[in-house]
Amino acid sequence: MKQVNIYEAKTMFSRLVAEALKGEDVVIARHGKPLIRFVPVEQREASDAFGMDRGKIWIAADFDEPLDEFGEYAREARVR
Repeated sequence: MKQVNIYEAKTMFSRLVAEALKGEDVVIARHGKPLIRFVPVEQREASDAFGMDRGKIWIAADFDEPLDEFGEYAREARVR
């Protein structure tokens, strides 16, 4: 684990990022107290992308037709 104080991190930022990308544990500290850790962002898989369920879901043609159970309720609502 490599620990660097904030002041040093400002001057070596690019190098610290490169080291973190290679897998080295890079910790930024203030007055010797660890504050944050540089961690590479994990790449998303294509299956996590928008539209990944295309073709797997269907909607019935009559999905918005009134239900038989609510027929009387709907008639009462129109009368009011």
